[in-house]
Amino acid sequence: MDAPQRLDATDLALIRLLQRDARQTNKDLAAAVGIAQSTCLERIRALRAQGVIRGWHAEVDLEAIGRPLRAMISVRLRPKTTASVRAFQQEMLDAPEVLSVWTVTGADDFLVEVATHDVAHLRDFVLDHVTGRSEVVDARTSLVYDQVRVWEIPPAEQLTQRQSAPDARPAPHGTTPRPSP
Repeated sequence: MDAPQRLDATDLALIRLLQRDARQTNKDLAAAVGIAQSTCLERIRALRAQGVIRGWHAEVDLEAIGRPLRAMISVRLRPKTTASVRAFQQEMLDAPEVLSVWTVTGADDFLVEVATHDVAHLRDFVLDHVTGRSEVVDARTSLVYDQVRVWEIPPAEQLTQRQSAPDARPAPHGTTPRPSP
């Protein structure tokens, strides 16, 4: 694995602005960080070429497309071979109900995030696509009530700075922080 690319303050500012709104024009981005438009375009192209920026995505409201019921399914496999792990990952990704698949350590091997239109569809998905597989030895389903997410991801060097001021991070866009109990 290659060493991470060192990013300067301008690159970090561009990344932060794009995380807030990836539809900003090159002109607006350049003005916001104080560089020429041609320089801005080249920097963004370089960030993509280096794999720092991996893509541009639209966030979709699952309820608006008829899939309001979300769940996380914890899965354990036996035997856990490279072939069985890859096959499970691919079959999950091929299912239209699946939003994401994480391979994890600990008691479980996978976390599978799904979205369906109702409980019956979720039940059928779990029975037909998860527990119906011979290598699945355990699966537990948890319904998702709510999700909050951080949209601006700071670089690693800023993590140590934030440890001294834990309340310095603003609430994620579109969320309201809940008071501590």
